[in-house]
Amino acid sequence: MTTNVLELGLDTFGDVTTGADGAPLPHAQVLRDLIDEAVLADQVGVDFIGIGEHHRADFAVSAPEIVLAAIAARTTRIRLGSAVTVLSSDDPIRVFQRFSTIDALSSGRAEVILGRGSFTESFPLFGFALGDYETLFEQKLDLFAALIQHKSVSWEGSIRPPLKDQQVFPPVEHGTLKTWIGVGGSPESVVRAARYNLPLMLAIIGGDPTRFAPYADLSRRAYAQLGQPAQPIGVHSPGYVADTDEQAREQLWPDYRIMRDRIGAERGWPPMRRAEFDQEADHGSLYVGSPETVARKIAATARALGLSRFDMKYSAGGLSHGRMLRCIELYGTRVIPMVREMLA
Repeated sequence: MTTNVLELGLDTFGDVTTGADGAPLPHAQVLRDLIDEAVLADQVGVDFIGIGEHHRADFAVSAPEIVLAAIAARTTRIRLGSAVTVLSSDDPIRVFQRFSTIDALSSGRAEVILGRGSFTESFPLFGFALGDYETLFEQKLDLFAALIQHKSVSWEGSIRPPLKDQQVFPPVEHGTLKTWIGVGGSPESVVRAARYNLPLMLAIIGGDPTRFAPYADLSRRAYAQLGQPAQPIGVHSPGYVADTDEQAREQLWPDYRIMRDRIGAERGWPPMRRAEFDQEADHGSLYVGSPETVARKIAATARALGLSRFDMKYSAGGLSHGRMLRCIELYGTRVIPMVREMLA
């Protein structure tokens, strides 16, 4: 069972969409469209909008904090964050400064999800060795955890010169910067989040989501063994909402398949078959269908894992801006109220 009201958010990586002529839109237009999508999400009652970071041709967002700052200027209530920030190839101090600035501009609505990154193009781009993947994240997370305590920081490690009584500006105005650890399925990462007393965001992008229940249980046990109250657990999964189940599947399938096969080819996966897509929609981690179908599936996942938040990635390759706007509208006006009613 969930212990408080489930927060329901949306995520996007700024997937490069197609225009009316079927050609990819310019990255600049995708970014402008993304701002309009976030404004609509704010208007229809979505709790959170997360912007992913990538450095490749098929995703337009490489600097999510700048996009989030633009969203902050045009919204009033929706919380704003990353999905995720690749901390391993960034500077923890600069990450903190950028998000504390967003927090100021949005009057306290910023949060950050820190991860190691399932895409690795940022490592060679910014001059980091993939062989240092684990060390970079572990040490940079350790420094970031010190930064969010609002004190002057003294820190020493192997990845940068030491810091002594260093203050970092701007500070967060009220409370602390909400910081999640994004995890793809490593028990060690789950325990790491507990060790730093930070909430856990599980990226579940394939298979039955209930198979992640042991990770949620491990998280709660780890907090208890460390003598700390359990922190929130969230899930990030892909999805798409349309007026009917059939319409949702038929609209999503072509663009989802192209996106999945493009990424899969880089990772040695076989091409996706329609039967696999339908299996994921029926029993897996693809939340696609009518508002009622998607709401039922989200509520079931929330109960099984004891979630405090669920974020649905609504962008999918070339899926058009118009269809994503309709998806956001249905998610906010129909799915969210139904999920809350189901969990009440």
